[in-house]
Amino acid sequence: MLDVDREAITDGPVGRVLLVLAAPLVAQNVVYVANALIDTFWLGRVGEDAVAAVGLSLPVQSLLGATVVVGAVGTQILVSQRAGDDDEAGARRVAVNGALVALAVTAVVAVPVVVYAEEAVALLGADPALAGTTATYLAIVIAVLPVGAVGDTVENCFTAYGDTRAVFHVSLVSVLVNLVAAPVLIFGAGPVPELGVAGAALGTALAGVVGLLWILGYAAGIGRDTFRLTREAFAVDIGLVREVVTVGAPLGGQRGVSELVRVFVVGLVAIAGGAAGVAAYTVGARVATLAVVPALGIQQAAQSMIGQNLGADAPERARRTTTVSTGMVVAGFLALGAVQFLFAGGVADLLAPDLTATGRDLAVTYLRILGASYWALGGTYTLLAGFNGASRTRTSFAADLIKYWGIRFPIAVAAVPVATAFGAFGVTVTPGLGWGVAAVFWAVAASNVVGFVGLGGYFLYTTRRGMFANAAWRASGGGAETGAETADDD
Repeated sequence: MLDVDREAITDGPVGRVLLVLAAPLVAQNVVYVANALIDTFWLGRVGEDAVAAVGLSLPVQSLLGATVVVGAVGTQILVSQRAGDDDEAGARRVAVNGALVALAVTAVVAVPVVVYAEEAVALLGADPALAGTTATYLAIVIAVLPVGAVGDTVENCFTAYGDTRAVFHVSLVSVLVNLVAAPVLIFGAGPVPELGVAGAALGTALAGVVGLLWILGYAAGIGRDTFRLTREAFAVDIGLVREVVTVGAPLGGQRGVSELVRVFVVGLVAIAGGAAGVAAYTVGARVATLAVVPALGIQQAAQSMIGQNLGADAPERARRTTTVSTGMVVAGFLALGAVQFLFAGGVADLLAPDLTATGRDLAVTYLRILGASYWALGGTYTLLAGFNGASRTRTSFAADLIKYWGIRFPIAVAAVPVATAFGAFGVTVTPGLGWGVAAVFWAVAASNVVGFVGLGGYFLYTTRRGMFANAAWRASGGGAETGAETADDD
């Protein structure tokens, strides 16, 4: 993989630098997806109940994952701004205090979930026969959530400096550890007993610990010299803690909003479409997860570039980075969506060859509807990178709040009959309109398109009002609070 020096981020060709920065991040996200599939692959050899236990824990894991974003992404944005301003000491202090934020925030939510794992699983309506196994898996995985949060935060510091290869190396090492540990711990080998579902959780936990140690080694200067933590940086600074939380909390809220809606939407699909509808929705969700990997990589790269350019007092280049990255993703995702639309049947057959005729028809329908909205889904990620890089993270939270709760969920409710109780936490929906499971599919696509168009309009408005110029002024110390969204750029 090619290297990108700091000067190229603020002076080099925008498109080329974006692609070179994003390539390792895209590879990292692919590794993450592969890592998530390892447990499912091996537990599938144990039995259906073992796979179901992991699946039932995913909603809770996803919701709690929102707390990781607070410290990890908040730190990335602020470190990139200080790196652009050549404030090396300030960047290191932000990294240390951001890691403390990540540790504290995730520990606050992880401890009660570990202690009350069975009660948490019961709230999801788990089958009593699976509740115990699911709670065991959940407790072990969530127990190491703070470890993963600190690791992600330090990794994001390397991303902020443009060293995305370091992040890929850590992810690759982690997945290799899990690849070896999972089958040994699940099935037993030599002196290691057969632990089943608990073994899968322990393999995931071990991979997280190794990943943290690896990135801390890089931060200590072992094998990398891009970003290094020094002894002087290890001091608690309440001002920096507040700054990280101010920038990161809306992003954590953004993630939580989207994940909670996904939990509820799955419940709506189960009622409106039964097993065939859930299978079709699952196929579409898995494909979409893979499809957005390039957009996620470019978003992360763009956030670092935008932050560094704002720190270097180059607001126009920060704006151009946003527009170029959005144009690249929209064009690429138009092509990707067209391919998925044309070959939806083949994709469904490849991923789920044993679907019933009804399930296959629904899966093909959903894949085509999704494909038609991919351009908007991908473009939203890069538009949000512009706001996030400028510390306008509350905009990201508001955008997802409107997209998921104002558009997607109300349309999806129309799929079910009137006055329906469903899904997680015993929620009652009224009134449904009985439109069928296809209404959920259209709800997803409509929220993608309307969300992108609305966010794009707001981006044009705020840039004309000087959003990036004001952000550059604040990043250079001109504003009292970096995370504030002032009236000047509202």
